[in-house]
Amino acid sequence: MRNFEKPTRSVAVSAKAMAATSHPYATLTAINILQAGGNAMDAAIAACAVQCVVEPGSTGVGGDCFALYAPKGGAEVIAYNGSGRTPKALTIDWFEERGLTEVPRQSPSAVTIPGAIDAWTRLHADHGRLPLAEVLAPAIRYAEEGYAISPRVHRDWKKEEELLAADKAAAEIFLPGGRAPRIGETHRQPKLAATLRKIATEGRDGFYKGSVAEDMVAHLNAHGGLHTLEDFAAAKGEYVTPVTTDFRGYTVHECPPNGQGIIALLILNILSCFDNKLEPHSADRLHLEIEATRLAYAARDAWIADPAKANVPIDELLSADFARRLAEKIDLTRALTELPDFEMPLHRDTVYISIVDEERNAVSFINSIFDSFGTGLVAPNSGVILHNRGQSFSLKRGHPNMIAPEKRPLHTIIPGMVTRDGRTEMSFGVMGGYYQAMGHAHLISKVVDYDMDMQDAIDLPRLIPVGGKVPRVEAEHTVSAETVAELTRRGFEIVPAEDPIGGAQVVRIDWENGTLTGASESRKDGVALGY
Repeated sequence: MRNFEKPTRSVAVSAKAMAATSHPYATLTAINILQAGGNAMDAAIAACAVQCVVEPGSTGVGGDCFALYAPKGGAEVIAYNGSGRTPKALTIDWFEERGLTEVPRQSPSAVTIPGAIDAWTRLHADHGRLPLAEVLAPAIRYAEEGYAISPRVHRDWKKEEELLAADKAAAEIFLPGGRAPRIGETHRQPKLAATLRKIATEGRDGFYKGSVAEDMVAHLNAHGGLHTLEDFAAAKGEYVTPVTTDFRGYTVHECPPNGQGIIALLILNILSCFDNKLEPHSADRLHLEIEATRLAYAARDAWIADPAKANVPIDELLSADFARRLAEKIDLTRALTELPDFEMPLHRDTVYISIVDEERNAVSFINSIFDSFGTGLVAPNSGVILHNRGQSFSLKRGHPNMIAPEKRPLHTIIPGMVTRDGRTEMSFGVMGGYYQAMGHAHLISKVVDYDMDMQDAIDLPRLIPVGGKVPRVEAEHTVSAETVAELTRRGFEIVPAEDPIGGAQVVRIDWENGTLTGASESRKDGVALGY
């Protein structure tokens, strides 16, 4: 039960349907779509399209998408991988010839072919109910007529003024008057509205062929990119089989590699090796979560890659023996100091959407352009922000995640789903880039191990390890001074978080009462709503 003297908010409760997103416009759009006769998939795509307009730093049509779908609240979970591949002409040699040891952010070499629109159109065709034009209409309206800037959107936008100023098209669209729009100001994106209208009428071909594709390719080529129209025309995601683990009687479902969802399962498997009676935010419990994450992320950076191009040891990573061997390395008296440094960029931007409809269809949906405003490159005629997902590749020869032609990178964005006793229990996800795997485990553990109110679990202070050899940990200021002192005594270097860490949305089905509960991230602008 929530403490009503604590400054937070209650979970949303409804009888029929529920939507939880990180922006009020998106949540309201999802509810409107559901009440107009759409289903959970229609609502998720509609909400995501709106967020591509109103949260342009966090997501966009020029990004990637993953989704989990549980039809009618059953135990069957369908997964879709909407991550894009590198251009056919891009090889490791291109980087070595230029003396590069990592993929530069503001470079076309960081732009894999965007997979989001392929995912939206395929998922809509297979599982949606309303016409695509009706689903995308709210996003088109906001882009064309304007939307008011919310506080968190403004904060994140303002931090990227220098990045946006470096690209003429980006500056024209996203720095009106030479600056980021302020809270309460209205911003419009008519070029993006036209692009969304093409997608609404032409489907995936409206993005991957014709004038929009030509605009993206021309802009990338002008900056030295190797992308071709053929690369865009060939873009295609795929249905995949989820990976799962059992945690305290619940089955947790994640998309398989090239995503890092399997690492969230590994962290849960490590936590399963320990007593779940520790106080949820004690130094011991946080020590355990930090070390489980550091060990799991070392495994991620070593092995997670595109399974079509590399051998990913999925069964080994999910085995109880592997989790136990890692758990045995954890010493609650001192921090581990012999782990490799993380190789992934420490980015923090994404949007996540959770929807359950009247038929109990559940959708867990995530869409991202990686860093805030991606590469900072914007296709000038279509208004498409080009993501920088290619930064997740390794440039080490022989590494499973080494960049190569037509290859997908290790992906941080991960939707989650929980089932129990043959039924869907929760649709959940965590925003925040590299934090997401830890965030999934942290959230599920708090709800399952401690029977916490979902909003309370989301509101808990967060921390995230950012170092291997040096056990450095970013902590929000809400972590108690006593806990920080104790973790420091054990050898962790605790530093203030650069930004609020992550974000989460959850919708849970109460089968006994026939109702739904939802929670949304208090560090963002969004809400959970139902009817």
